[in-house]
Amino acid sequence: MWLGLNIVWLGALLMGLNGTVAWASDIQHHRYEELVRALFVVQSECPYITRIYSIGRSVEGRHLYVLEFSDNPGIHEAMEPEFKYVGNMHGNEVLGRELLIQLSQFLCEEYRAGNQRITRLIHDTRTHILPTMNPDGYEVAAKQVEMETLAVIKWMQNYNFVLSANLHGGAVVANYPFDKSRDPRIRGKTTYAATPDDKIFKKLARTYSYAHSWMHKGWNCGDFFDEGITNGASWYSLSKGMQDFNYLYTNCFEITLELSCDKFPPASALSREWLGNREALISYLEQVHHGIKGMVYDNNNNPIGNAEISVAGINHDVTTGVDGDYFRLLLPGTYTVTASTSGYLPSTSTVTVGPAEAIQLHFYLKVAPKDTNLTQTHHNKKNLSSAKVPLNLGPR
Repeated sequence: MWLGLNIVWLGALLMGLNGTVAWASDIQHHRYEELVRALFVVQSECPYITRIYSIGRSVEGRHLYVLEFSDNPGIHEAMEPEFKYVGNMHGNEVLGRELLIQLSQFLCEEYRAGNQRITRLIHDTRTHILPTMNPDGYEVAAKQVEMETLAVIKWMQNYNFVLSANLHGGAVVANYPFDKSRDPRIRGKTTYAATPDDKIFKKLARTYSYAHSWMHKGWNCGDFFDEGITNGASWYSLSKGMQDFNYLYTNCFEITLELSCDKFPPASALSREWLGNREALISYLEQVHHGIKGMVYDNNNNPIGNAEISVAGINHDVTTGVDGDYFRLLLPGTYTVTASTSGYLPSTSTVTVGPAEAIQLHFYLKVAPKDTNLTQTHHNKKNLSSAKVPLNLGPR
């Protein structure tokens, strides 16, 4: 039923990732119905590498549609990382939703054209694109949207995301955790709040900033951010932000992308914004393939879910998914890594990570003898199902 639907499409060939010159034109804003049509047109044009699913409904009953790209849509393949982009968290910040629609169309078109970089990305990554987290806020006034928040939390439970970004407006900067200052509040003073993975987050933020046409220059919207990046709390402290929630309660590393001075840029500005962000969106997505990844097995080569993966010197563990696979983003270097879970003897290995693809490191755990006194180090993130921390949908 969707095959005959017409949407605003790219009026000219997009500039290829190899640098050939062409221009995106006639990009327009999408109301909710137009956004849905756009997603289904992409799905109809690339049916073998895409899937559309809903993670729930908004307060006013609109579906929160996700467009998935994968060579096996709907299936988690062991050791294939899961990635997500989330747009339009705030109803009046709309550039993100338009960029994610354009990104979806671009991935489909470039895959069909045989672009090797895009083909490899789709074959090796399961990418989930949620163009609008707050469809009601776009249609009317921005509001607190608890149903949408709960839907996104459930989404995080159902998919073992490794890397993510949420797209905002009102500034031009790549913002990384923590958002919340750990120090007592002092009027007029901001404090840098570093995560145990601060160096990795800086690298992720720089990846986007320097691949963006102008973010890395620093001066934007009357503000200056060195290299176009900032620690959230160093900018201003925000409680219960999305990126902090991802890091503390899931395996996912997320940054916040502030992409335009104007939260609701005119349609005439969308082509420039798309061309300015396109390479950055692809380059950031590719970062999901760095660090280490592998499987955790028992004595009989059965995969072990929910095993903990800890890295010496970095006080932040990740856990294996239900299929026994894990993904740990790390900078180049040599690390001591331990896999552990209740009832088994822990296993430790040393691994050297390079700047290219993730290094594979598998673990085989032996059942602990009944008289063994194991001191189990519990995972330092709470289970999402018991998390009592709602996301803050206020301004940032």
